[in-house]
Amino acid sequence: MSSDASPQFLSQIVADLLPYLRRYARALTGSQKSGDSYAAATLEALLVDRSVFEQGLSHKVALFHSFHQIWTSLGAPVSDGDNSLSEVAQRHLRRLTPNTREVLLLRTIEEFSVSEIAQIMGTDEDEVKHLLSIAMTEMESSISGRVMVIEDEAIIALDLQSIIADMGHQITGVARTHKDAVELSRRELPSLILSDIQLADGSSGIDAVNDILKAAGDIPVIFITAFPERLLTGERPEPAFVITKPYSEEQVRSAVSQAMFFSSTETLVI
Repeated sequence: MSSDASPQFLSQIVADLLPYLRRYARALTGSQKSGDSYAAATLEALLVDRSVFEQGLSHKVALFHSFHQIWTSLGAPVSDGDNSLSEVAQRHLRRLTPNTREVLLLRTIEEFSVSEIAQIMGTDEDEVKHLLSIAMTEMESSISGRVMVIEDEAIIALDLQSIIADMGHQITGVARTHKDAVELSRRELPSLILSDIQLADGSSGIDAVNDILKAAGDIPVIFITAFPERLLTGERPEPAFVITKPYSEEQVRSAVSQAMFFSSTETLVI
């Protein structure tokens, strides 16, 4: 085994890329607990066999490929979930064509290329493209609802509204501050919240979301931030869906469709 696959090398890979693997695993399973369990199993396997990093793949592709070996070896199991949100998420997951959710997350949230996804999942590029087409159709046609946007930058807010409306969803409104967001939710309860982290008056989108969820109960949430690694530390409850700024329309469409379809969210306390 070469020095490139040493334990020290693996530790650096974990430090750099584990937040993104955890984000993917959590969105894939709909549960922070379940997602982290799969991520941990992947790391345990790599401690025994690190040869995947000697196969000419990029480090991130190699890490995600190792994850998928664990995921598929267990049959990508679907359980009842560990809480009410997870139960709903798992029921929805049973309705999807096999492998479409994995492909969609890898492409739009983690931004892998089609060829990289083929390497991760051990398939070919034509199959990846086919699964992507099925995934978008299934997700976008399954559910429509009311979306609240919490965003203080007017141009970004308009762009998000345009994307969401084009998908067939209703916009309940746009809030620029913590106070505005809470008041907007009281006037019309959303089916989904799309929120920035830092708001116009220095208030927190995270605090606004948590206050809304405390009053309204379970609502799926998508956070948008330029620094996703700050949210994905494993030290506290985290959201299932995190989009990195600058985002693409494809990322927003994918996350909105999946969040509504999967109906999963967890509060985030910072």
